[in-house]
Formats: sequence, structure tokens, C-alpha cells
Amino acid sequence: MPVWCCRCSLPGHFRNYRDTETEGEIFNSLVQYFGDNLGRKVKAMPLVEETSLLEESSVTLPMVVIGNGPSGICLSYMLSGYRPYLSPEAIHPNAILHSKLEEARHLSIVDQDLEYLSEGLEGRSSNPVAVLFDTLLHPGADFGHDDPSVLHWKLEQHHYIPHLVLGKGPPGGAWHNMEGSMLTISFGNWMELPGLKFKDWASSKRRNLKGDRVVPEEVARYYKHYVKVMGLQKNFRENTYITSVSRLCRDPDDEDDGRDSSISAQQLQMEKSKFIKRNWEVRGYQRVANGSHVPFCLFAENVALATGTLDSPAHLEVEGEDFPFVFHSMPDFGAAVSRGKLHGRVDPVLIVGSGLTAADAVLCAYNNNIPVIHVFRRRVTDPSLIFKQLPKKLYPEYHKVYHMMCTQSCSADSNLLSDYTSFPEHHVLSFKSDMKCILQSVSGLKKIFKLSAAVVLIGSHPNLSFLKEQGCYLGHNSSQPITCKGNPVEIDAYTYECVKEAHLFALGPLVGDNFVRFLKGGALGVTHCLATRQKKKQHLIVERGGDGIA
Repeated sequence: MPVWCCRCSLPGHFRNYRDTETEGEIFNSLVQYFGDNLGRKVKAMPLVEETSLLEESSVTLPMVVIGNGPSGICLSYMLSGYRPYLSPEAIHPNAILHSKLEEARHLSIVDQDLEYLSEGLEGRSSNPVAVLFDTLLHPGADFGHDDPSVLHWKLEQHHYIPHLVLGKGPPGGAWHNMEGSMLTISFGNWMELPGLKFKDWASSKRRNLKGDRVVPEEVARYYKHYVKVMGLQKNFRENTYITSVSRLCRDPDDEDDGRDSSISAQQLQMEKSKFIKRNWEVRGYQRVANGSHVPFCLFAENVALATGTLDSPAHLEVEGEDFPFVFHSMPDFGAAVSRGKLHGRVDPVLIVGSGLTAADAVLCAYNNNIPVIHVFRRRVTDPSLIFKQLPKKLYPEYHKVYHMMCTQSCSADSNLLSDYTSFPEHHVLSFKSDMKCILQSVSGLKKIFKLSAAVVLIGSHPNLSFLKEQGCYLGHNSSQPITCKGNPVEIDAYTYECVKEAHLFALGPLVGDNFVRFLKGGALGVTHCLATRQKKKQHLIVERGGDGIA
């Protein structure tokens, strides 16, 4: 089986590959970069047998990004050399922050002290750089203001850091799989990425935005267009599935007969130490046009996790949950409704969960005249319910659901209402093969209902199966799975580097930033970290008289 692999040395060890077209498409951008910028004449990336021994690689990518949603897209934008500066005419409403920005107006934000700039800022993210970047991009957003960004962007190509962004689908990630009829929780301008206003894009596409909130389908199209218009396509690879991300274990005493004998012993030792301590091996496969899988292997100095947390829906872990009438995603349930599978059914749909996705399912069923049983563990007066954090005027549909949750709850005689009945402080005991479910109240009272379908929407987990221990060791609590709220990846607050794994970064929902307006801060933190380290390397080389490997 052929493998495309990021290595171009030791040609005697490679066999002739069979699919030059696929190989060429995948590595065109790498060939261009490494051929033009590193002085290496890389004309082809040979394919090697899967079972071949790993040899020393003469090409190691500075960064591989896993995930092509808004986190990965924004990171690619900044790694491509786009730099944010304080606009000449801008005055930030926070006088203290503005004074700090004025101190180094000639420097891009990437090159400034992020901890100093973030000090004292407050916002709806626990990550200080996310709050900083958000207030620069959307000043006063938390106060209901729609003030313009105080930043302007410059493309500085000498700051380009070679990278690949790997994703399962087109750029935009999970946004392409979301239910298209529901409005986003965030305003359209909060969904936008640097350099392209969402409203300007919508106007150019002659799309009439009826309000500030938009449907996920529009957001997905915007992200896909963004990658194209910003010239980032060369960094993106679609239809890629990661199977392993691991550190390379190389013996520092191994002889390397394939190296140029003109390289000094000092250079050789510096290069070897770089590979041994900091390189990652990324393995996976790419689905190609004919449906086959082409395995690949990449080497990277750094890896960024931008997978999001929507890969694996959370389960109740109760009897019968694997029956085909039990759904675990809004898109699957929405598709069943759209195909008319539930129309005309007398029995209700059971919806489990008290978050916004569960509310979307309630609205989907309700608007299609499908009766609903809504089950959730919390009290309707629980202050942590998301509905209590949303202004009624901006989110009337969610407050409609919350109103029904409060006023149309089950009665003592367990009779269901015709369109919607809520069951606060209840949980599912089991599902039965005859499409019945057993509910239990907090007091222990059990109820049995016949269903037409069930939808369990109680959150989701990221798929980090390609990491050791499923990535659990990266979390604040290493004994629990990674989740956006309960157990995010533990990172350095200003670089987004994993505390428990050097040269591995995480951003977006993996570190608790579930809203697009905040996940952009991760791209700033990672880019700042890489740029700082690059400068230190250059200074080290200068101090040693230029005898080293950059």
C-alpha cells in the first residue's frame, strides 16, 4: 500500500510510487516552500511502504494543525504572515489598554507582551489572550456595542511559517454538519475571522441577512470562502483522518550515512538534537476520489490541536441506547424530520438535555407538529441554565422553549400535553425494543412512555484517539476525558502550549473557548509563541557566528 510521507532524502530506500497525481496535489505547497525558501530542490515527495523503517527526514514542518474549523483557519491566517497592528486612527474605549497599545504602536500585536496587554481585562472567556484579542476585534461587544475593530492587518510574507491544516471535510469543520434551519447563538459579525467582515461577504454574495444572527450553512460557506480569498488553500488538506500523533524516538548515536559530508559536526549535532527533542510523527490516511484510503506520514516540530469537541456525542450509558430510534445528534434528527419519517406519528419524540442543542431539537419537532417529551435533570429555576444568560429580545425562540419548560411540565397524573411536556429533574432509566422508555423522577417515581423517536443531546467529547491515553493526560484532570467545560486541555495561558506536553498546542473548544469570537485568541497565542522562539533561534545562531541550523 502506498504512503505519502514528508521526507525527501535517502532515495535508495524508496520504491517507485504508483499515484504521482495524488502525491503532487498533496505536497505542492510544501515543495514550493521548501524548494524556494530553504534552498532545497525538492522536486518530489516519494511514497514509501507502510512497513519501511523510519529514516532521518530532511524536511520537518514547523507546524501541523489538526482540525480545519475556525480555530485552524484563523491560525493558518496568522502563520501565513498576516499581522495585526493598532490602526492609526483607532482609540480603544478602555483607556488603560489603549495607553499600553500606544507604547508599542510600531509593533504588531504578535510581537508585543501579551501578558502585559491582557492584565486587568475581563470577559466571557477564562483565557486572558482570548479576552484581549476579542476586545481588540470587537470593542464593547459585551456591552451591546458594535464598534469597529481597532486593528488593521498587514501581510508580511517574511513571517510566513510553513504549516499544513488537516481536516476531515472542507474548511469550516463542524459548521458544515450543523442543522441548517437554526440560527446561530452568536451574531454574524462575531462569527467572522480577521480581514473579512461577514456582512461584506454576505453582500458580495447577494445574500440578504434578515437579522444579526445567521444560519450555520451561511457561516460554513463564509469559512470556506475565507480560506480561498485569503490565499490559504495551499495550507489546507481535506478528507484527512488522523490515526496517530506521537513523539519520534530516535537514538542520538545513530549513524546517518545519507547526510552531506560537508555538514560540520556542530551543525549535525544541533540538527539531531532538534529532531530528537521536538519532532512529532503524524500518521493517518486521506480519502481520495475513488473512495480508497491513502496512508500518510508527516514530521512536525510542533502540532496544534484544533479539533473542536463535536466528534463524539455524549451518551446516557443506559440500557437500549443503541436502538436505531435513538439519535445522538441534531443533524441526524433534523434529517429524519426532513425526510418525513416522523410526520403523522401519534407518539411523541423524547428529547433529553437542557442546553441550546436540545432546545433546537425541541423547536425542530414543535415547528413540524411533532409532540415532544422534554427530559432534563435540572430544576427550571437553576441559575446555570443557558437560557438565563440570553437576552429575551435577541433570542426569542430559545426563551419560548424555556417558557414551555417552566409552564408545561408534567402533571401528577402523568398525562401528556398535546404538543409539549417537560419533565424537570427526571432522567432516562432505559429504552426498550418496543420503542418505550422508562423515566425516573428525582423522588424515584417511574413513568413509561411509548415513543416515535428519542434524541439524546447532552453534550459531546472530542475524538483524540490519535493521542496516547485518548488525550486525557493533557487535561486538568488526567483521569477524565477532555471536555470543553468540565475538563479542558491544560495550557499555558499566553502561549496555548500544553502544560504536560511541550511543542503541542491546543486552542478553541478544547481549551474552553466554545464561541468563535474567543477562539481566535488561540491563534494569536500560538503565533506569538512560535515567532518568539524563532527570534531566539536566530539570535542564538548570530551569537555562534552563523554556524548552526535555523
